[in-house]
Amino acid sequence: MTAKRGPRARRTAGAPAARARRITFALVAAALLAGCATGTTEAAPDTSGTPAGSAAPSTVRTPDPSRTPTGRTADGTLLVADFGSDTVTFVDPGRDGSGEGGVPIASVEVGTAPYGLVVGEDGRAWVATAEGVAVVDTQRRTRLALIPYETETGPVTAGEYRGGGMGIALAPGGEHVYVGVNVPDGNGTVEVIDTEAGEVTGTAPVGRRPFDVDVSPDGREVYATDHDSFDVTAVDADTLRTRRMEVAPYGTEGGLGSWLKPHYAVVRPADGKLLLPFEGERLAVLDPRTGEVTIERMTANTHQHGAALTPDGTLLVVGTGPIGSDDEGPSLTVRTPDGKERVVPLKGPHEDVAVSKDGRTAYVTGGFTRDGYWNGITVVDLDGLEDPESEPVRLTAGNRPLGIAVL
Repeated sequence: MTAKRGPRARRTAGAPAARARRITFALVAAALLAGCATGTTEAAPDTSGTPAGSAAPSTVRTPDPSRTPTGRTADGTLLVADFGSDTVTFVDPGRDGSGEGGVPIASVEVGTAPYGLVVGEDGRAWVATAEGVAVVDTQRRTRLALIPYETETGPVTAGEYRGGGMGIALAPGGEHVYVGVNVPDGNGTVEVIDTEAGEVTGTAPVGRRPFDVDVSPDGREVYATDHDSFDVTAVDADTLRTRRMEVAPYGTEGGLGSWLKPHYAVVRPADGKLLLPFEGERLAVLDPRTGEVTIERMTANTHQHGAALTPDGTLLVVGTGPIGSDDEGPSLTVRTPDGKERVVPLKGPHEDVAVSKDGRTAYVTGGFTRDGYWNGITVVDLDGLEDPESEPVRLTAGNRPLGIAVL
């Protein structure tokens, strides 16, 4: 097959400042549990630079108490990171699960250019922004805190190459959050956040632009998918020692200008192997124990980004659109565990995907791709793929919706 071408550790000691941050985080959380809910805002208009007053914080920040949300957030609500703004948006996908009637409910200010997000069993969302990791109470729809990075990432900016958090994941027990931090023009880090204390407790060096972060089923290793260095970094969760494993099924020719890099990964629960889709042509299966990569055929023939697994092991992969004249347009690949694929065409750019808890519905964000974006979510009924009259439904969302989770 001809390759496509195109442009394109340490631990932190418990210092007095850290203890102060821990106390601040605990007090804010306690106040909210007592009913002091605060802070909803509307999504900001499209921004290409740094919003006023968004300098990187030196301490945990709390929300504006002058704004009070109303109501409680229902199960099945979508939470979306507004990469073109400084908010996350809550979207009601529709009572019948099809997306009919789905509308944005509220937006909460979290920090400049939020990218990935993850939600714990306790209902707290952890959002990777350019300024730090925001902690959001998804029931009261308010920000609890903003935890600054220890990695120096330069001035706070927006845009595709901005510094700060990208991929983010939770430990299986919820005691730690792991966030991939991009350092412009250099290698990144994975920072470890203690979810009870609300502070960074360690950092580990990884590759360039950690698009995605995943955790092994047993919680012993963390995996950063390093986009610009063609590899995955495995981080020991206890010692923070690292191993770099190249994942480059097309080779590394072209370096930073290559399109053919890893983007997002999922960890297969059955064997702990990482699945990394490339170009709708090749699925790289990485065994993190050995570093060995095997290749399986894919069929969408489109540049691929976001990925997710359904409860039964079906792989969902977002095709963002063509990078070559013979490529296909945006799509959602639905790949069953036996390797059979169904490719669902999508209208316009898309970036990331999440799946409903029952595994019957996929939600694909409007993204931030080379071909632009749109401010919405496409809903794909996975049960209705064989129905010729079944069509994806499009919902309104926030500003350049990127990371997504189902509450």
